[in-house]
Amino acid sequence: MIYEKIIARRTIRKYQNKPVPKEVLIKCVDAARLSPSGANRQPLKYIIINDEEQLRKVFPLTKWAGYLPNYYPTEEEMPRAYIAILLDKNIRENPGHDAGIAAMAISMVAFDHGLGSCILGAIDREKLKEVLKLPENLEVVLLVALGYPAEQPVVDEVKDGDIKYWLDENGVLHVPKRSLEEVMRWNTWTS
Repeated sequence: MIYEKIIARRTIRKYQNKPVPKEVLIKCVDAARLSPSGANRQPLKYIIINDEEQLRKVFPLTKWAGYLPNYYPTEEEMPRAYIAILLDKNIRENPGHDAGIAAMAISMVAFDHGLGSCILGAIDREKLKEVLKLPENLEVVLLVALGYPAEQPVVDEVKDGDIKYWLDENGVLHVPKRSLEEVMRWNTWTS
């Protein structure tokens, strides 16, 4: 069931040194391509990055866990693939919600194939544009890191409003999530 998969999927920041099958990467992009698009404009393009040399060029252009500045993958734990989500400015000037929808489609297809993912917005877009040899009309919106998980983050309840993720004494990443009661109401916000 899709609900169970969505609630089981966690952001993965550390990966096994194992290649991602090309067929899975193609399925990820195909799912993103067929995802909803505002006014059906379809302004997004994609680059699959899985070549070892390109992976090593892209990796230093990413930032990982903002709340834990010392928690990031080593070169041995770096993603084994990325999918760059690009905006074609000849079609539309801004991505609207399309990029987020596409990133989630990529992440869920990856998860369905046993992969972990991290949707990265903290990236050096200018240097990525150079590394990916993008023409002027294309810009990087998001980067989705992919690979077989080398960690197993867990969900916790938010306590005292603290949403910062944290590591326990065993090195397990804990990710606080707000309760359903805090984020949902019926019909109006106040009854």
